[in-house]
Amino acid sequence: MNDYLIIFLIFLLYFSPVFYQIFLLLKERKEENKKLLKRLLRFTKYSFLLIIFTAIIFGILSHTNYLNYEKPLTFDKYDKITFENFRGIEFFKKSLYGNKRFAYVVTSIESDIENNSVTIESLFHPSRSFVYKKNTNSEELLRHEKYHIKITELFVRKTKENISKLSSFDEKTVNEIIEKNKIEERKYQKEYDYNTLHSYVLSEQKKYEKEVDSLLDLLSEFKNPKITINDKN
Repeated sequence: MNDYLIIFLIFLLYFSPVFYQIFLLLKERKEENKKLLKRLLRFTKYSFLLIIFTAIIFGILSHTNYLNYEKPLTFDKYDKITFENFRGIEFFKKSLYGNKRFAYVVTSIESDIENNSVTIESLFHPSRSFVYKKNTNSEELLRHEKYHIKITELFVRKTKENISKLSSFDEKTVNEIIEKNKIEERKYQKEYDYNTLHSYVLSEQKKYEKEVDSLLDLLSEFKNPKITINDKN
């Protein structure tokens, strides 16, 4: 059953006696019931406010675990990343194909445009990434998740390669190139998960590893986060 539906049903069950009492009080419009009705409405109001506040906190922590925060890591920290860096919170822990040794990694492409230069980096977000069991000894699972980081870095380098081919600096064109590669990166990430079945299909996993590593090597000249666009006209 959908997690949000379960939460809704729990809240509905919690408030059902209150709603029933309010219904009875409204039905019997006696003077002595007015005070009780006001108290019930006040209780309902503050309960809803508390629930909304709690939901906001849950939403924030589900997105980024500020209780155990670690700032985003750049690609040069890749080799040091382990499941200990996966600090995100999953309030509704699920299983993947019946296996509870699962994880997900959150990455992003960040850019900063100034004058005739662009700084583009791939970031791994520890406090938004999650692993069901931090002490899991699944090297295959960790390897699969870390290749998501490599894929993001691959498209960062592709972006810089595309920008390097510009004959002159144009911010609009640069932004279009960045956005285009972000879309392609998301698409590739989904294909990677689908074709490898989240690391369960070993032959596909190895195929992607070889392809990504090869492409990263080919684009090694674009390791540097900053690229300068020299006008060629």
